[in-house]
Amino acid sequence: KQYGLHATFMPKPLSGVNGSGMHMNMSLFTEQGNAFYDAADANQLSTTAYQFLAGVLAHVRSLTAVCNPTVNSYKRLVPGYEAPVYVAWSASNRSPLVRIPGSRGLSTRLELRSVDPSANPYLAIATILAAGLDGLKQQLTPMPAVDENIYQMTLAQRRAKGIEDLPDTLHNALKSLAQDEVIKAAMGDHLFDSFMT
Repeated sequence: KQYGLHATFMPKPLSGVNGSGMHMNMSLFTEQGNAFYDAADANQLSTTAYQFLAGVLAHVRSLTAVCNPTVNSYKRLVPGYEAPVYVAWSASNRSPLVRIPGSRGLSTRLELRSVDPSANPYLAIATILAAGLDGLKQQLTPMPAVDENIYQMTLAQRRAKGIEDLPDTLHNALKSLAQDEVIKAAMGDHLFDSFMT
């Protein structure tokens, strides 16, 4: 303030430049170590990692309301500014919604890139964890990895690969959240009702 400057934690404070993300990195551990790591897999990911990933992808449209809870959040989630807008994952591509950073062993993790700094971190972590654990419970399988540039694909090409869009407005994200019993249960009735209000 002394120098005429203003600090902001808005997801997209300036038009025409990249916004501010709050990427969430996550892994699960057992007494044996990182439960996401499997040296024998082509991506060195375990079945647990794939199922957790599948759960996050299955619930990510409703997670978006929690992880991107302001109108300004959706000014960041637009093509062309590095923020993810398509539901996809990759272990070799830095731009999808969920990427698998290169480190393995104890550092094996998933990175959800859509979360922004206006999110309540407690709600974001709780709901993302619930989504991933639902993937384990249901033994879900994720869609195939997308290693090419999604932004250069046509709508028809994205649809052919089963790539959905994230909600493009807070209104649409809230509609997705209202239909997701897993994420609603993770929040509990009181928090969910207050959040929707």
